[in-house]
Amino acid sequence: MEYTLKKKEKKISTTNQTCTNPCCFFCTMKEPDTSLRSVKIAKFFKEMPLRDDHEHVLVLSGLWNIAMTQPNDPTFPSLGIFNCMASLIYKGVNSRDNWLVRHQNIYIPYYAAHVIGSYTMKKVECAEKAVDSGVIPPLMELLRGKMSWVEQRVAVRALGHLASYERTFEAVAVYEEEVIKLAMQLASTCLDVVYVNFVGVKEKKKRLKYHSDLLTRGSVLGGLEMENRKAEEWASQLQCWSLYLLNCFACKERSLNLICKQDFLIDLCTMWGGLVNHQKSPAGIGLIRILCYSQIGRKNIAECEVVIENLCNLCRSSDDWQYMGIDCLLLLLKDPDTRYKIIETATLFLVDLVELDSLIDSRPNLGESITRALLLDHNKQKTKLKFKNKKFEKALEETWELKVDRRKREKMLSEEKVEERRVLVGLIKQEAKNLFLLGDVEEAVIKYTEALEICPLKLKKERMVVYSNRAQCHLLLRDPDAAIRDSTRALCLSTANSHVKSLWRRSQAYDMKGLAKESLMDCIMFINGCVRSDTNKRVKIPYYATRMISKHMDSTWLFANARSKFSSSSLQVNKVQESCGDRKSNKEDQRYDEMMRMIIEKKSLISSLSTIIEEPILHVKRENRRELEKARRGKKAVARSM
Repeated sequence: MEYTLKKKEKKISTTNQTCTNPCCFFCTMKEPDTSLRSVKIAKFFKEMPLRDDHEHVLVLSGLWNIAMTQPNDPTFPSLGIFNCMASLIYKGVNSRDNWLVRHQNIYIPYYAAHVIGSYTMKKVECAEKAVDSGVIPPLMELLRGKMSWVEQRVAVRALGHLASYERTFEAVAVYEEEVIKLAMQLASTCLDVVYVNFVGVKEKKKRLKYHSDLLTRGSVLGGLEMENRKAEEWASQLQCWSLYLLNCFACKERSLNLICKQDFLIDLCTMWGGLVNHQKSPAGIGLIRILCYSQIGRKNIAECEVVIENLCNLCRSSDDWQYMGIDCLLLLLKDPDTRYKIIETATLFLVDLVELDSLIDSRPNLGESITRALLLDHNKQKTKLKFKNKKFEKALEETWELKVDRRKREKMLSEEKVEERRVLVGLIKQEAKNLFLLGDVEEAVIKYTEALEICPLKLKKERMVVYSNRAQCHLLLRDPDAAIRDSTRALCLSTANSHVKSLWRRSQAYDMKGLAKESLMDCIMFINGCVRSDTNKRVKIPYYATRMISKHMDSTWLFANARSKFSSSSLQVNKVQESCGDRKSNKEDQRYDEMMRMIIEKKSLISSLSTIIEEPILHVKRENRRELEKARRGKKAVARSM
């Protein structure tokens, strides 16, 4: 009878029978004498690779659990665990006489590499012991794909930890070129590999059993859906850890000519880890920012239009790594060799952020840094440099007017004058609102623009509302670019991108442009804002927001590109197990509910998932209903006027 690992562990731990095995690791751990126990453990580690014992996998599973829960404990590293793990990995990758298929030994290389990675995660002393014990060559064998993507995941994790320390970096750098190429290949193709060999395989019996067992820890609950969710998480980790390994070399400006290939830089823009990226790894944008600190990196990135466009979109999004996109563009703008390659494109996006105060990472006066970078040689640009893009020149002039000339003029305004203008802005805003409700949206835009021109810069709240209202007008006029600009400016004037109406309007605008990820992120933040502002115990999420999330969840799925690549034809089992057709509706609902759980965890939503599951179409508050009704009347009036 075949038992799962979990059942076997439970059986070993709960049995009352006396163990008759003189080499039993679990009995050795119960030895009360500390010195004698250490001697026995060291002996066990030395003899373990030489024996063929059916309990090896149980011992490795136990060691894995100890290493995960006590990674800073130096006891096992000092007793020779690294030599033992390295030997076991070698035994697995060089398996002859069918060693891997006996006694569930197929699990051993995975656990051994995981143990190495856990003990070297935080302590440089353990990393040095691991290198001295010869763990790098067997880890390289796993990284080369001698077994499968599951073992590659733990191998690249362990190598990343070793490469992160100054004292052990050179030991990894012995294989520098190969490590770089393998890590780049893994980062670019791992999602395809996991989808083809696991997630895209619809029949459980056609999946590798040991992969399923490792992913679920032997649990029979959840079935294929649970396996798929865990495989998605592991695939994200495999990609992020591969990028982390590349980061270790890029930080030292090593092998930049290999890393900065145009195709790979473009691939980096799509590597964000998905919503399952619980580790909050910066993924692709993190490596791009590291490359921007070097001259070679800046040169190659500035020459790649796709990367610059993605950085610009990131700057005007609710992504956690928005500030990294801004950092990249600022570094490129401050370098004379790259400034004029990107300034026309970058200015059209960064100009909307010049009034940004700070982001979540508490960076003060970020808008001022952007302004200085844009206006670095403004006078020179006006007199000597000629640009073809008139929108760029206009944006630069508007920035100078807003941040320099207008600021000087308004220093002379008295408090009474400011208050007079506040009242006047309120009147003009009311006129614009009336025009909007009557369907004269274009005239409403003109009135909102007039209000912005006379509204003092210190009246941030009033200007935020006017920008946001004008963004709504642009949406009705089917001008998503203008809507994104105005809603972004409104968010810059709010506290940490928190104005919920502007978030929703920008989400709609990004949806109109087909930018699913950006629209999804803004929609998540919009829901977060709704929840935080709702004082009722029973949280009510607007139905239109859940509909937007449902729309984009599928297109932003981590394996969406892989599915589109391999769904058109049916390939063989070892290449692609089955054609990847559309999932059944119940599977869609299950994955949607899981994604909502991730959203709640990622953005600290305080609502319970049951509210979302039990009420797929949620009631909208009366205030929201009134706003929707006004918008409908406005649209009807626009149609009549046309």
